[in-house]
Amino acid sequence: MTESPSLSSPDNCASSDSDEESLRPGPLWRHALWAAGVTILGVGLGWADASFRLGSDEYGMPLAAPGQVRPYLVAWTATGLTAAAALRAVAARVPLHGPDVLAVILTFMGTRLSLGFRPEPPVLGASAAAALTAAFIWCALALRRGFRGYRGRRATSGGRGAG
Repeated sequence: MTESPSLSSPDNCASSDSDEESLRPGPLWRHALWAAGVTILGVGLGWADASFRLGSDEYGMPLAAPGQVRPYLVAWTATGLTAAAALRAVAARVPLHGPDVLAVILTFMGTRLSLGFRPEPPVLGASAAAALTAAFIWCALALRRGFRGYRGRRATSGGRGAG
């Protein structure tokens, strides 16, 4: 009974968000709101970075190429929502390091590159697949580490109770 009451509460999102790697429990609406928020942040930052530049045109990536912006924003919003939902689902089950940062960076970079270079649909699909693959590998590594740690804790807790 040395555990503090705030750590044993079932809905402990307020204290777990400050930790670098912790579980993120809570109701479904909170997970959906988080996924939408980080996706909008990533896509918005990518669009803003492609639209405005403080330095010279000779340095860095080109500004947003002329033409339709909406298909690229829709594609990266869908990709970002998928990646963020997968990361948040894993973070609700096992401790996951930096799901918010990873989701924002993947959607930001995808949006920024797409708006700067306006790739054809196959290239856009390949870059979205690469972003989703990175998110799913991050999830798989966390699940593997989390379940391995769970089995180890279960085996040691069973051994202590017998002695």
